[in-house]
Amino acid sequence: MKKKIVEYGLLALLLWSPLPAASVGEWSVFVIELAVAAMAAAYIFLDEKPVLNRHLPPVLRRLRFFAAGFFGFVAFQILPLPAALVRFVSPGSYEFRRLYSPGFVRMKFMSLSIVPSATLQEGLFLAACFLLGFLVFKTVTRGRQIRTIIFVLIGSGLFQALYGLFELTRANPRLLFYKKMFSPDSVTGTFVNRSHMSGYLEMIVPLAVGLAIARMNLLTFGAKGFREKIMLWTSKGVLENVLIMAGVVVMSLGIVLSNSRSGLVVLVFTFFLFLGFSVLTFSRTGYRQVWVRKFIRTTFLIVTILAVYIGVGSTIKRFALDDLLHEDRPLYWANTADIVGDFPLFGTGLGTFASAYNAYEKRGGSEMRLVHAHNDYLEYVAEVGVLGVLLLLGGILYLAVQAFLAWRNRRSTEARGLALGGIVSLAGIGVHTFTDFNLHIPANMVLFTVVLCLTLVMATYRKS
Repeated sequence: MKKKIVEYGLLALLLWSPLPAASVGEWSVFVIELAVAAMAAAYIFLDEKPVLNRHLPPVLRRLRFFAAGFFGFVAFQILPLPAALVRFVSPGSYEFRRLYSPGFVRMKFMSLSIVPSATLQEGLFLAACFLLGFLVFKTVTRGRQIRTIIFVLIGSGLFQALYGLFELTRANPRLLFYKKMFSPDSVTGTFVNRSHMSGYLEMIVPLAVGLAIARMNLLTFGAKGFREKIMLWTSKGVLENVLIMAGVVVMSLGIVLSNSRSGLVVLVFTFFLFLGFSVLTFSRTGYRQVWVRKFIRTTFLIVTILAVYIGVGSTIKRFALDDLLHEDRPLYWANTADIVGDFPLFGTGLGTFASAYNAYEKRGGSEMRLVHAHNDYLEYVAEVGVLGVLLLLGGILYLAVQAFLAWRNRRSTEARGLALGGIVSLAGIGVHTFTDFNLHIPANMVLFTVVLCLTLVMATYRKS
C-alpha cells in the first residue's frame, strides 16, 4: 500500500500540477509540497525498499555535496547575523536595508536575504523538488514504471494542447478554473503565459519521441520478410507508436499556435538535435538505423509542414512587429545585472527578485510590476549570488552530464532511445530559460525535476 502511494502519487502530481494555472498560486504550491511530503513519508515507512540500480549510488553520494551545500547556503541567507558582519560580507544587503528598512537604526541583527520570509518560502519549494527527485531515483526502478510516467506525461501534454485549441474557438476563453485574461488569440492550455505552456510541452515532446524510438527498435528487431513486416506494422504495439507520434504532432501544433517565439525556436532546435543524436546513437545497430532515421525525418517533416501551413506565419510576424532591439527583455537583463553587481557573492536572497528589482528599475510607468527577470540563469545569480549558483546549477549539470555519459556508453537500444528523449528535453528547456522564467513556474519546475532525474534513471536502467 505504501509503495502504491509513492508510485501513484507521483503520477497524480504530474497530472495535477499544471491544471490550476500551472500551480502559480500559493495554495497550489502548498498542495505540491504536501503531496511530496506524504510520498516521502510513505517511502520512509516502506517495509522493503526497491532495489536501487547499482550505477546510481556513486552518483547520489557525490550529489549530496551540492544538495547539502545549497540548502545550507539558503539557511545562511535567512539566519540573523550581526549587522557589522552583514556589512562586511554583503555590503549590498546592508545598504539596501539602510535605504529601505524603516527600523534600520535599531537593527543589531539582520539576514543576508532582504526578505527572509520569501527566501524561506522559495527554499521550502525547492526542498520539495529535491525530495521529489530523490523519490524518482529511489522508486522508479523498472521499465514499466518509466514507460507509465512518460505515457502519463504525454496524456497531460495532449490535454494542454487540445484544451488550448478548444479555448481558441470560444468567445470567452478560460484557463479551466480561471477566466483567461492574457493572449486570447494563442494556445495557452491551463497556463497563464503562452511561453510557459510552450516550455511545458517542449519537455514532453522529446520524451514521447524517445519512447517511440525505443519501442520501434524493439518492435522492428528480427522482422526480415515482407510478411513479417506486415504483421508487425498491424500489431497493437506499432499502432500505439503511431498514436504516440500523432500526440507529438498535436503537441507541436500547440507550441506553434501558442505564438511563442522561443517555443518555436526550441521546437525546431529539438528536432534537429534528435536528427543529430539519432545518427550518433544508432550508427552501430545495423539495418535498424534506417528505420530510426526515416522515423525521425518523417516526424520532423510533418511538424514542419504543419508549422508553416497553420501557425508559423503569426509567430514570424511577432518577430518582426515587436522590434526585438527595443523590447523590454534587454532592459530587464541590464537592471538584473546591476543587482548582481551589488550582491555578487550571496545575492539578495532566494525568491526575493521581485522585492529587489524595483530599486533598480531605470524606467518608470510600466504596466505591471516585474516579478521575474525573463532569464532564469540571471535571476538565480541575482538571488543566490555566484556561490549559490555554483551549488544549484552545479548539481543540475552534474546529473545531466552523468546521464549523457551513461547514455553514450549504453548498448541497449531501449535504454538509448528513452534516455535520448530525456537528454533532448533537458537541452530544449535549458535553451528556453535564457529568454524566459519557465523554471520559476511550479508546474514546469516539478516536470523539470522529474525529467532530470528520470533521464539518469533511463540512461542507467538495466532489466532485472
